[in-house]
Amino acid sequence: MNGIIGKILNISCIRRVRRNHALEHATVHTLSRKQTEVSIFARSTLHGLVVYGDIPTEKVADAVTEALTRLRNGEHHLAVHHNCGTSLVTAGGLTGLAAVAALGIQRIGKKKRTLLHLLGSLPLVVLASTAALVVAQPLGQTLQLHVTTEAEVGALRIVSITRHSQHRLVFHTVHTAD
Repeated sequence: MNGIIGKILNISCIRRVRRNHALEHATVHTLSRKQTEVSIFARSTLHGLVVYGDIPTEKVADAVTEALTRLRNGEHHLAVHHNCGTSLVTAGGLTGLAAVAALGIQRIGKKKRTLLHLLGSLPLVVLASTAALVVAQPLGQTLQLHVTTEAEVGALRIVSITRHSQHRLVFHTVHTAD
């Protein structure tokens, strides 16, 4: 990406989070394929990623290593995940805007809003929201690919993987460095 957005996305700390985000997605893809009986989710940080789920540490280590190798080998599609917060926020934002716009269109020329007017607006709100969801799916994935993740992981390396448990919550912190 060029211009001011490209410059912002390439600021060192932002680029690191984007690379860790790509590694997070690739790791979740890898783990999900192998650990089907465990619910897995993750989040990325400046210093690495956190993988939530009761998974043996060696399985997490294998998955993170495989994910990093596959990203380095050009499997950039692994940087995009359908359950990413980027896609969810895109869907929520577009749907909310579509609903507000539809209500605004229905309000033009009306002085007072009654419950009957609001109910009459419902079909247009549902139609606009549904159209927004259809657009949001590919848009969210495009935003992941070009903005919130960086599949070109460069010199990113795994420094450590530590297992934690708090009551019934089990998670691993994966510390990375350039």
